Amino acid sequence: MRLLRPLRARSAVLPALFASLFLHTLAHAEEPASDERWVSDSLSTYVRSGPTDGHRLVGTLKSGQKVKLLTTQGNYSQVRGESGDTVWIASSDLQSVPGQAERLPQLTQRVTQLEEQLKGIDDSWKTRVQGMQETLDARKNLVDELQARNLALNEELSEAQSQLRDTQARLGDENKQVLMRYMVYGGGIAGAGLLVGLILPALTRGRKRNSGWA
Repeated sequence: MRLLRPLRARSAVLPALFASLFLHTLAHAEEPASDERWVSDSLSTYVRSGPTDGHRLVGTLKSGQKVKLLTTQGNYSQVRGESGDTVWIASSDLQSVPGQAERLPQLTQRVTQLEEQLKGIDDSWKTRVQGMQETLDARKNLVDELQARNLALNEELSEAQSQLRDTQARLGDENKQVLMRYMVYGGGIAGAGLLVGLILPALTRGRKRNSGWA
């Protein structure tokens, strides 16, 4: 059997922030096929030629490497690696979910998606706030304009009322003057008529007397 590639020791530990952010996402991720397994994230995972500790070591599998589960016997599982080689590995070194190394790109992509969503929400909120502010400013300007117009109309009304009172006062004075003129003219005419009424009879009697003497 051809030996598998030696595993380089590596330690891939994701930040706790990623773990907390995407726990819900990973919990609802697509379930792997029943025969798919991943090598656990340990420093080295040795594989043997048989299903017991007595079988010789034939190599290692990379941490996080995807393998196909063929069968399980005792504490060991027979798997087929990416190269097509079939080996036995301790069942405790297998897990049913991808390792951290394989999940890292998914988590990174998810972070990017969340950041874009948050940015979109933030931009949308800013746009809405700006729109509401513009609406408030427009309404305030309209209220200010109406108040200014109302003040101008009140001033015009006050001025018109003042002019009306002045006009009414002048008309009242003119009416009084006209009435006084009428009274004076009427009194003069009445006096003249009375005087004529007194003088004419006297003149008439005088003429009659003169005619008799003649």
